[in-house]
Amino acid sequence: MIEVKGLSKRYGNLLAVRDVSFEVQRGEVVGLLGPNGAGKTTTMRMLTGFLPPSEGSVCIAGHDMQREPIAARRAIGYLPETPPLYPEMRVADYVAYVAAINDVARAARAEKVEHALTVCGLQGLQRRVIGTLSRGFRQRVGLAQAIVHEPEVLVLDEPTSGLDPIQIVEIRNLIRELAQEMGRTVILSTHILPEVEAICQRVLLISFGEIRVDGALDEVKGTGSLEDVFLREAGPRPAGDDADDAPA
Repeated sequence: MIEVKGLSKRYGNLLAVRDVSFEVQRGEVVGLLGPNGAGKTTTMRMLTGFLPPSEGSVCIAGHDMQREPIAARRAIGYLPETPPLYPEMRVADYVAYVAAINDVARAARAEKVEHALTVCGLQGLQRRVIGTLSRGFRQRVGLAQAIVHEPEVLVLDEPTSGLDPIQIVEIRNLIRELAQEMGRTVILSTHILPEVEAICQRVLLISFGEIRVDGALDEVKGTGSLEDVFLREAGPRPAGDDADDAPA
């Protein structure tokens, strides 16, 4: 469902992401884990077509991101770390607007908007102005816009960033339900270890722009903890390693 081969990104002399390759199968929930500045956000932006790679390729649901960018992007629902919301718009109007951008047929649009709002627990809030909502509910609106066109792949960047503990639990449960009940492939970027353990089946750990770990969560943890793995693989750069980490 997601196929990444030899993905690299340079900013002048800065090598932000270096030769990243992995595959994600249909229905998998994968955590892209790493410290701040590891290259997670740069990788996510290349996955979603918002940033062209310097080298390598991304294929989403059988569509090459460089050769078939429109088809590839239509297969993705993307929630960036800061949801792309218009605070002056009403909830339902905004989600309908995103549905139109994603070429959801006019005849089916109202039904799909209502379904997305229901799945994301926004019933009764359709007419609320987005700017009046709590951060947790704004995050739900962000998820609704990501799923309204029923994409095969969900790409979520720090989906619980800045939320309180209750909101974090609610959003985690919602993401889990989206994957289990809707059968979507999910790749979730975070540096929060409990996030990965609560939601993900598989771990990709990126550090200094490279994939250091790729495996099932239980296998990665082994007899230790995910924290142990994180500290070992995302620790100080080895002597003589001249790679630079990502700016985002």
